[in-house]
Amino acid sequence: MTILDAYRITREPFYRPVGREIELFEAAYASRMPVMLKGPTGCGKTRFVEHMAWRLGRPLVTVSCHEDMTASDLVGRFLLDAEGTVWHDGPLTLAVREGAICYLDEIVEARQDTTVVIHSLTDDRRILPLEKKNEVVTAHADFQVVISYNPGYQSVLKDLKESTKQRFGALAFAYPSPAVETEIVMREAGVERRMAETLVRIAERSRNLKGHGLEEGASTRMLVNAGLLVARGVPVEEACQVAMVVPITDDPDLREALSGAIAACL
Repeated sequence: MTILDAYRITREPFYRPVGREIELFEAAYASRMPVMLKGPTGCGKTRFVEHMAWRLGRPLVTVSCHEDMTASDLVGRFLLDAEGTVWHDGPLTLAVREGAICYLDEIVEARQDTTVVIHSLTDDRRILPLEKKNEVVTAHADFQVVISYNPGYQSVLKDLKESTKQRFGALAFAYPSPAVETEIVMREAGVERRMAETLVRIAERSRNLKGHGLEEGASTRMLVNAGLLVARGVPVEEACQVAMVVPITDDPDLREALSGAIAACL
């Protein structure tokens, strides 16, 4: 048993390709090109990374980025234990040493002074300096960095530095076509085609409200959640309220508009 056994994906995660993203990612991995996945929340970026890690037979170390995350949270720190002060690798360093794919989820949520730690790993140097340990770690031949990024949340305060963006190849993700999204909801939620088609129509109407009070419409993930509730016997309208309406807005007028869209589709 190795340290990365817990990070290996042993069963194939379901992923329905919508274009040539699998072939493009495989080509990027073959050249160890860092990859950025750009797209709205809940459109399948994380599932895609999991599928590709399984497909390539590589461990996947995932880091959920947030504004309080420090560089030490990524690379590691000295900690006290029974034997004294001992260095503990962070998730990024673990992936660098052992040859895993390191997935930084929603990297824009992290501070820019934290994310610059990946710069030396995402150019031809492929090294990670551990300043506190006075060590330079050369990346394992199988190591790769993947980040996800939601362009819809860009702002002056929350965006990637240009010097970071230009180190990556990028794959653009969007919500699938209605036919493909219906197939996904059927497969993931275990509902019949007619029900899946209804949920997809509701989602399309919610997405039309983006920019008119909603930051994002209902995601594919939300459709699957609604379908799971329906499969458990929850009435459709109630399932949509729980999984698709209440989570995305507190505005009474928007909730009423979304409820009207649901009623019109049923």
